[in-house]
Amino acid sequence: MKAAEPATTDAVKPHDFTAVATRYRRELLAHCYRMTGSVGEAEDLVQETYLRAWRAYDAFEGRSSVRTWLYKIATNVCLTNLDGRSRRPLPTGLGTADSRASDELVEDHEIPWLEPIPDAAVAVTERESIRLAFVAALQHLPARQRAVLILRDVLRWTAKETAAVLGTTATAVNSALQRAHRELKDAGLSEDSVVGELDESQRRLLDAYVDAFWRKDIDAIVGMLTEDAVWEMPPFTGWYSGPQQIGELIDTRCPGGPRDMPMLATSANGQPAFGLYMAQPDGTYAPFQLQVLRLDGDRVAKVVAFFTPGLFERFGLPSRLDAPAG
Repeated sequence: MKAAEPATTDAVKPHDFTAVATRYRRELLAHCYRMTGSVGEAEDLVQETYLRAWRAYDAFEGRSSVRTWLYKIATNVCLTNLDGRSRRPLPTGLGTADSRASDELVEDHEIPWLEPIPDAAVAVTERESIRLAFVAALQHLPARQRAVLILRDVLRWTAKETAAVLGTTATAVNSALQRAHRELKDAGLSEDSVVGELDESQRRLLDAYVDAFWRKDIDAIVGMLTEDAVWEMPPFTGWYSGPQQIGELIDTRCPGGPRDMPMLATSANGQPAFGLYMAQPDGTYAPFQLQVLRLDGDRVAKVVAFFTPGLFERFGLPSRLDAPAG
Protein backbone atom coordinates (compact mmCIF):
# COMPACT_ATOMS: atom_id res chain seq x y z
CA MET A 1 0.00 0.00 0.00
CA LYS A 2 1.46 3.33 -0.96
CA ALA A 3 1.38 5.92 1.80
CA ALA A 4 0.03 9.38 1.22
CA GLU A 5 2.54 12.21 1.19
CA PRO A 6 3.56 13.29 4.71
CA ALA A 7 2.01 16.37 6.14
CA THR A 8 3.67 19.69 5.40
CA THR A 9 3.49 22.99 7.22
CA ASP A 10 1.40 25.28 5.04
CA ALA A 11 1.84 28.96 5.79
CA VAL A 12 -1.72 30.10 5.19
CA LYS A 13 -3.34 33.47 5.52
CA PRO A 14 -7.09 33.74 6.08
CA HIS A 15 -7.83 34.89 2.55
CA ASP A 16 -5.90 31.89 1.19
CA PHE A 17 -8.07 29.27 2.92
CA THR A 18 -10.26 28.26 0.00
CA ALA A 19 -7.39 27.96 -2.47
CA VAL A 20 -5.19 25.97 -0.10
CA ALA A 21 -7.87 23.73 1.40
CA THR A 22 -9.44 22.80 -1.94
CA ARG A 23 -6.29 21.02 -3.06
CA TYR A 24 -7.00 18.30 -0.48
CA ARG A 25 -10.61 17.62 -1.51
CA ARG A 26 -9.91 14.42 -3.47
CA GLU A 27 -7.75 12.78 -0.82
CA LEU A 28 -10.27 13.74 1.87
CA LEU A 29 -12.98 12.11 -0.25
CA ALA A 30 -10.90 8.91 -0.35
CA HIS A 31 -10.43 9.14 3.43
CA CYS A 32 -14.15 9.54 4.13
CA TYR A 33 -14.92 6.75 1.64
CA ARG A 34 -12.58 4.35 3.44
CA MET A 35 -14.29 5.22 6.69
CA THR A 36 -17.89 4.88 5.43
CA GLY A 37 -17.83 2.63 2.35
CA SER A 38 -20.29 5.02 0.67
CA VAL A 39 -19.44 7.56 -2.01
CA GLY A 40 -22.54 9.65 -1.39
CA GLU A 41 -21.93 9.78 2.36
CA ALA A 42 -18.25 10.55 1.77
CA GLU A 43 -19.13 13.50 -0.47
CA ASP A 44 -21.50 14.86 2.18
CA LEU A 45 -18.90 14.40 4.91
CA VAL A 46 -16.24 16.24 2.93
CA GLN A 47 -18.68 19.11 2.51
CA GLU A 48 -19.33 19.08 6.27
CA THR A 49 -15.56 19.02 6.88
CA TYR A 50 -15.02 22.14 4.79
CA LEU A 51 -17.97 23.89 6.39
CA ARG A 52 -16.61 23.22 9.89
CA ALA A 53 -13.10 24.18 8.83
CA TRP A 54 -14.29 27.46 7.35
CA ARG A 55 -16.23 28.33 10.48
CA ALA A 56 -13.27 27.48 12.72
CA TYR A 57 -10.54 28.96 10.57
CA ASP A 58 -10.18 32.14 12.60
CA ALA A 59 -9.12 29.97 15.54
CA PHE A 60 -6.62 27.93 13.49
CA GLU A 61 -3.19 28.76 14.91
CA GLY A 62 -1.06 26.99 12.31
CA ARG A 63 0.53 24.59 14.81
CA SER A 64 -0.11 21.79 12.32
CA SER A 65 -0.46 21.87 8.56
CA VAL A 66 -3.81 22.70 6.98
CA ARG A 67 -3.81 19.15 5.63
CA THR A 68 -3.41 17.59 9.08
CA TRP A 69 -6.03 19.94 10.49
CA LEU A 70 -8.53 19.00 7.76
CA TYR A 71 -7.90 15.28 8.30
CA LYS A 72 -8.58 15.73 12.00
CA ILE A 73 -11.89 17.44 11.26
CA ALA A 74 -12.83 14.87 8.59
CA THR A 75 -12.03 11.91 10.84
CA ASN A 76 -14.16 13.21 13.66
CA VAL A 77 -16.99 14.11 11.27
CA CYS A 78 -16.89 10.51 10.03
CA LEU A 79 -16.86 9.07 13.55
CA THR A 80 -19.91 11.13 14.48
CA ASN A 81 -21.67 10.02 11.30
CA LEU A 82 -20.86 6.35 11.92
CA ASP A 83 -22.12 6.32 15.50
CA GLY A 84 -24.89 3.74 15.62
CA ARG A 85 -24.71 3.02 11.88
CA SER A 86 -24.58 -0.43 10.34
CA ARG A 87 -21.42 -1.40 8.48
CA ARG A 88 -21.41 -1.65 4.69
CA PRO A 89 -20.61 -5.20 3.56
CA LEU A 90 -20.35 -7.07 0.30
CA PRO A 91 -22.25 -10.38 0.07
CA THR A 92 -19.10 -12.31 1.05
CA GLY A 93 -19.05 -10.29 4.27
CA LEU A 94 -22.47 -11.46 5.47
CA GLY A 95 -21.03 -14.62 6.99
CA THR A 96 -23.01 -16.98 4.75
CA ALA A 97 -21.72 -19.92 2.75
CA ASP A 98 -21.31 -19.61 -1.00
CA SER A 99 -24.42 -20.22 -3.09
CA ARG A 100 -25.22 -22.59 -5.92
CA ALA A 101 -26.13 -21.12 -9.29
CA SER A 102 -29.49 -22.90 -9.05
CA ASP A 103 -30.37 -21.28 -5.71
CA GLU A 104 -33.06 -18.63 -5.55
CA LEU A 105 -31.78 -15.11 -6.13
CA VAL A 106 -32.55 -13.03 -3.04
CA GLU A 107 -32.37 -9.24 -3.06
CA ASP A 108 -32.01 -7.20 0.12
CA HIS A 109 -32.30 -3.45 -0.31
CA GLU A 110 -32.34 -2.87 3.45
CA ILE A 111 -28.63 -3.69 3.75
CA PRO A 112 -26.45 -0.57 3.29
CA TRP A 113 -24.15 -2.22 0.72
CA LEU A 114 -20.57 -1.18 0.14
CA GLU A 115 -20.31 1.06 -2.95
CA PRO A 116 -17.59 1.37 -5.60
CA ILE A 117 -15.84 4.69 -6.14
CA PRO A 118 -14.66 6.03 -9.52
CA ASP A 119 -10.89 6.38 -9.83
CA ALA A 120 -11.50 9.80 -11.36
CA ALA A 121 -12.98 11.02 -8.06
CA VAL A 122 -9.85 10.56 -5.97
CA ALA A 123 -6.21 11.59 -6.13
CA VAL A 124 -3.95 9.23 -8.07
CA THR A 125 -1.89 8.46 -4.96
CA GLU A 126 -5.03 7.35 -3.12
CA ARG A 127 -6.12 4.66 -5.56
CA GLU A 128 -3.92 1.91 -4.18
CA SER A 129 -5.55 2.17 -0.76
CA ILE A 130 -9.20 2.10 -1.87
CA ARG A 131 -9.19 -1.45 -3.24
CA LEU A 132 -12.60 -3.05 -2.73
CA ALA A 133 -11.23 -5.88 -0.59
CA PHE A 134 -9.47 -3.43 1.72
CA VAL A 135 -12.45 -1.10 2.13
CA ALA A 136 -14.69 -4.15 2.68
CA ALA A 137 -12.26 -5.43 5.32
CA LEU A 138 -12.30 -2.06 7.07
CA GLN A 139 -16.06 -2.30 7.45
CA HIS A 140 -15.60 -5.21 9.87
CA LEU A 141 -13.83 -2.97 12.39
CA PRO A 142 -15.44 -0.68 14.96
CA ALA A 143 -15.34 2.91 13.75
CA ARG A 144 -12.51 4.11 16.01
CA GLN A 145 -10.34 1.08 15.22
CA ARG A 146 -11.06 1.76 11.55
CA ALA A 147 -9.87 5.34 11.98
CA VAL A 148 -6.72 4.23 13.78
CA LEU A 149 -5.83 1.70 11.10
CA ILE A 150 -6.38 4.24 8.29
CA LEU A 151 -4.42 7.01 9.98
CA ARG A 152 -1.54 4.74 10.98
CA ASP A 153 -1.31 2.24 8.08
CA VAL A 154 -2.60 4.27 5.13
CA LEU A 155 -1.59 7.83 5.97
CA ARG A 156 1.48 6.68 7.92
CA TRP A 157 0.83 9.04 10.80
CA THR A 158 2.66 8.50 14.08
CA ALA A 159 0.85 7.17 17.13
CA LYS A 160 1.21 10.62 18.70
CA GLU A 161 -0.35 12.38 15.69
CA THR A 162 -3.18 9.85 15.58
CA ALA A 163 -3.81 10.23 19.29
CA ALA A 164 -4.10 14.00 18.88
CA VAL A 165 -6.78 13.54 16.22
CA LEU A 166 -8.79 11.06 18.27
CA GLY A 167 -8.35 12.72 21.64
CA THR A 168 -6.60 9.76 23.24
CA THR A 169 -3.08 8.55 24.06
CA ALA A 170 -0.36 7.06 21.86
CA THR A 171 -0.52 3.90 24.00
CA ALA A 172 -4.25 3.57 23.35
CA VAL A 173 -3.67 4.11 19.62
CA ASN A 174 -1.04 1.37 19.45
CA SER A 175 -3.32 -0.98 21.35
CA ALA A 176 -6.23 -0.23 19.00
CA LEU A 177 -4.01 -0.79 15.97
CA GLN A 178 -2.92 -4.19 17.29
CA ARG A 179 -6.55 -5.15 17.87
CA ALA A 180 -7.50 -4.02 14.37
CA HIS A 181 -4.71 -6.07 12.80
CA ARG A 182 -5.68 -9.09 14.93
CA GLU A 183 -9.38 -8.85 14.07
CA LEU A 184 -8.69 -8.63 10.35
CA LYS A 185 -6.25 -11.53 10.50
CA ASP A 186 -8.62 -13.71 12.56
CA ALA A 187 -11.40 -13.01 10.07
CA GLY A 188 -9.15 -13.84 7.14
CA LEU A 189 -9.47 -10.30 5.81
CA SER A 190 -6.78 -8.13 4.27
CA GLU A 191 -6.14 -5.49 1.68
CA ASP A 192 -6.28 -6.75 -1.87
CA SER A 193 -2.83 -7.16 -3.37
CA VAL A 194 -2.04 -4.01 -5.26
CA VAL A 195 -1.79 -4.41 -9.00
CA GLY A 196 0.09 -1.74 -10.88
CA GLU A 197 -0.36 -0.81 -14.49
CA LEU A 198 -1.92 -3.54 -16.59
CA ASP A 199 0.52 -5.49 -18.70
CA GLU A 200 -0.10 -6.53 -22.28
CA SER A 201 -1.44 -9.99 -21.36
CA GLN A 202 -3.92 -8.44 -18.92
CA ARG A 203 -5.11 -5.95 -21.50
CA ARG A 204 -5.68 -8.82 -23.92
CA LEU A 205 -7.55 -10.68 -21.17
CA LEU A 206 -9.90 -7.74 -20.61
CA ASP A 207 -10.53 -7.37 -24.35
CA ALA A 208 -11.35 -11.08 -24.54
CA TYR A 209 -13.58 -10.78 -21.45
CA VAL A 210 -15.65 -8.03 -23.08
CA ASP A 211 -15.89 -10.03 -26.30
CA ALA A 212 -16.96 -13.18 -24.43
CA PHE A 213 -19.86 -11.35 -22.76
CA TRP A 214 -20.88 -9.82 -26.08
CA ARG A 215 -21.06 -13.31 -27.58
CA LYS A 216 -22.24 -14.84 -24.29
CA ASP A 217 -19.57 -17.48 -24.67
CA ILE A 218 -19.77 -19.22 -21.30
CA ASP A 219 -16.84 -21.53 -21.98
CA ALA A 220 -14.64 -18.54 -22.81
CA ILE A 221 -15.72 -16.69 -19.65
CA VAL A 222 -15.10 -19.75 -17.47
CA GLY A 223 -11.68 -20.19 -19.04
CA MET A 224 -10.64 -16.71 -17.91
CA LEU A 225 -11.40 -17.33 -14.22
CA THR A 226 -9.04 -18.57 -11.54
CA GLU A 227 -9.89 -21.85 -9.83
CA ASP A 228 -11.01 -20.01 -6.69
CA ALA A 229 -12.72 -17.12 -8.48
CA VAL A 230 -15.57 -15.36 -6.65
CA TRP A 231 -18.62 -13.60 -8.09
CA GLU A 232 -20.91 -11.39 -6.04
CA MET A 233 -23.60 -8.92 -7.04
CA PRO A 234 -25.17 -6.66 -4.42
CA PRO A 235 -28.03 -6.14 -3.62
CA PHE A 236 -28.34 -9.92 -4.18
CA THR A 237 -27.18 -11.61 -0.99
CA GLY A 238 -25.68 -14.73 -2.54
CA TRP A 239 -22.09 -15.15 -3.68
CA TYR A 240 -20.60 -17.78 -5.93
CA SER A 241 -17.26 -19.55 -5.87
CA GLY A 242 -15.45 -21.40 -8.64
CA PRO A 243 -15.56 -21.14 -12.44
CA GLN A 244 -18.28 -23.75 -12.95
CA GLN A 245 -20.79 -22.16 -10.56
CA ILE A 246 -20.06 -18.70 -11.97
CA GLY A 247 -20.40 -19.95 -15.53
CA GLU A 248 -23.71 -21.65 -14.74
CA LEU A 249 -24.94 -18.50 -13.01
CA ILE A 250 -24.21 -16.33 -16.06
CA ASP A 251 -25.58 -18.97 -18.42
CA THR A 252 -28.89 -19.59 -16.65
CA ARG A 253 -29.66 -16.48 -14.59
CA CYS A 254 -28.39 -13.63 -16.76
CA PRO A 255 -31.22 -12.48 -19.06
CA GLY A 256 -29.01 -11.47 -21.98
CA GLY A 257 -28.09 -13.61 -24.96
CA PRO A 258 -25.50 -13.21 -27.72
CA ARG A 259 -25.06 -9.57 -28.84
CA ASP A 260 -27.21 -8.39 -25.92
CA MET A 261 -24.48 -7.26 -23.49
CA PRO A 262 -22.02 -4.62 -24.67
CA MET A 263 -19.54 -3.24 -22.13
CA LEU A 264 -17.82 0.11 -21.71
CA ALA A 265 -14.54 0.28 -19.81
CA THR A 266 -14.00 2.43 -16.73
CA SER A 267 -12.04 2.04 -13.49
CA ALA A 268 -13.15 1.78 -9.87
CA ASN A 269 -11.24 1.41 -6.61
CA GLY A 270 -7.97 1.25 -8.51
CA GLN A 271 -9.24 -1.78 -10.44
CA PRO A 272 -10.49 -2.46 -13.99
CA ALA A 273 -14.25 -2.03 -14.28
CA PHE A 274 -16.94 -2.23 -16.94
CA GLY A 275 -20.41 -0.85 -17.34
CA LEU A 276 -22.45 -3.73 -18.78
CA TYR A 277 -25.52 -2.74 -20.79
CA MET A 278 -28.50 -4.95 -21.62
CA ALA A 279 -30.45 -5.04 -24.89
CA GLN A 280 -33.92 -3.48 -24.84
CA PRO A 281 -36.97 -4.17 -27.06
CA ASP A 282 -36.39 -0.94 -29.01
CA GLY A 283 -32.90 -2.08 -30.02
CA THR A 284 -30.99 0.18 -27.62
CA TYR A 285 -28.98 -0.92 -24.59
CA ALA A 286 -29.72 0.21 -21.02
CA PRO A 287 -27.43 0.11 -17.94
CA PHE A 288 -27.56 -3.29 -16.24
CA GLN A 289 -24.62 -3.75 -13.88
CA LEU A 290 -21.22 -2.23 -13.09
CA GLN A 291 -18.56 -4.93 -12.82
CA VAL A 292 -15.38 -4.32 -10.80
CA LEU A 293 -12.69 -6.93 -11.49
CA ARG A 294 -9.71 -8.16 -9.52
CA LEU A 295 -7.06 -9.78 -11.66
CA ASP A 296 -4.56 -12.43 -10.65
CA GLY A 297 -1.95 -12.49 -13.37
CA ASP A 298 -3.76 -13.13 -16.64
CA ARG A 299 -6.93 -14.49 -15.00
CA VAL A 300 -9.96 -12.93 -13.30
CA ALA A 301 -9.96 -13.72 -9.58
CA LYS A 302 -13.05 -11.81 -8.50
CA VAL A 303 -15.95 -9.86 -9.96
CA VAL A 304 -18.29 -7.66 -7.96
CA ALA A 305 -21.25 -6.77 -10.17
CA PHE A 306 -23.11 -3.82 -8.67
CA PHE A 307 -26.75 -3.29 -9.57
CA THR A 308 -26.94 0.02 -7.68
CA PRO A 309 -29.10 2.62 -9.50
CA GLY A 310 -27.25 5.76 -10.52
CA LEU A 311 -23.80 4.15 -10.71
CA PHE A 312 -23.44 4.65 -14.46
CA GLU A 313 -24.07 8.38 -14.09
CA ARG A 314 -21.57 8.57 -11.22
CA PHE A 315 -18.95 6.89 -13.39
CA GLY A 316 -19.63 9.15 -16.35
CA LEU A 317 -21.05 6.32 -18.47
CA PRO A 318 -23.87 6.92 -21.00
CA SER A 319 -27.44 6.39 -19.85
CA ARG A 320 -28.19 4.56 -23.10
CA LEU A 321 -26.31 2.98 -26.00
CA ASP A 322 -27.70 2.99 -29.52
CA ALA A 323 -28.16 -0.17 -31.51
CA PRO A 324 -25.09 -1.05 -33.56
CA ALA A 325 -25.16 0.03 -37.18
CA GLY A 326 -26.13 -2.67 -39.61
